[in-house]
This record gives sequence, C-alpha cells and structure tokens, in this order.
Amino acid sequence: MRASAQIPNKIYDRQTLSKQVFIWKMLGKKIVFTNGVFDILHKGHISSLTEAASYGEILIVAVNTDASVTKLKGPNRPVNDENSRALFLASLLQTDAVILFKEDTPLELITALMPDVLVKGGDYTVEQIAGAKEVIANGGKIIIANIIEGISTTNIISKMMGNH
Repeated sequence: MRASAQIPNKIYDRQTLSKQVFIWKMLGKKIVFTNGVFDILHKGHISSLTEAASYGEILIVAVNTDASVTKLKGPNRPVNDENSRALFLASLLQTDAVILFKEDTPLELITALMPDVLVKGGDYTVEQIAGAKEVIANGGKIIIANIIEGISTTNIISKMMGNH
C-alpha cells in the first residue's frame, strides 16, 4: 500500500486522538503540539513544522476551524476550507496527527492531550501561548519556533491582489 493511502488516517477527532496520545505515551513517545490557521501553506509553515517535529517523536498539529479563522482573520478568510487545510497538513511527512479545533485558542485541547512540548511561532511570548502554563506545570517544555520574516499568508494574499 502506498503511504499516501494513510494520509486521511492522520486526521483525528478529539476522542480518537486522546486514545492515540495515550498509546503513544505508553510507548514512551515524546509528544509535540503546535497549532495555527495554515490557510495557504508556505515555506514558513514548512520550516516551523519541521522545527517543531525535531523536538519529539510525534507531532500533533491543531488547526483552527473555518468559523474560528473568520473570527480571527476577517470575513475573507480562510481561503482554503478546514478539511482542505487538515488534508494538506496530514500529507506532510512531519505531521503524525492533525485535529481541528473551534475554540478561540487550543487551551482545552492542550490540557486534554498534555503534550511534552508545546511549540508556537516566534511572534509569541511564553505568556501569550495558550496552554503554556499548564504544560510547564506538568513538566513539559515551551518552545518558540523561528519564523521566516516577511513570509505570511496575509502577504501572499496581498501579493495575489496586486498590492505588493
């Protein structure tokens, strides 16, 4: 069987992912968690996901649902729907699990899964990262990933609209 046949299996609902995380933890796997919109995948996303994956053995990527993206980014976003964005992320070698979340932050998901490492892009401080306090209290680590300056979905959209 081709590896591509496994891609949809990397997209989880909360209950199934909780069970899978329990299994991974029982196997001694180091769990890394990151989250974002990932509307139009670009090299900045690939860079930060590759960095995040380097901090453990399992990378979970939580993705904002369409409704939460619209709330955060405005009425013209997302460009790609939540199922497409989840599929794009699941197709990457770096990711082991992808899950959608509808809340403003992934705090509830982070506290339920309790990863060993929580990674967020370099435009945040530890104090601003949802779930950081809880992960630290559980003995985990917070890592602020490097970001590639000037590369963002917003900039790509602007360039497509002829504003660059």
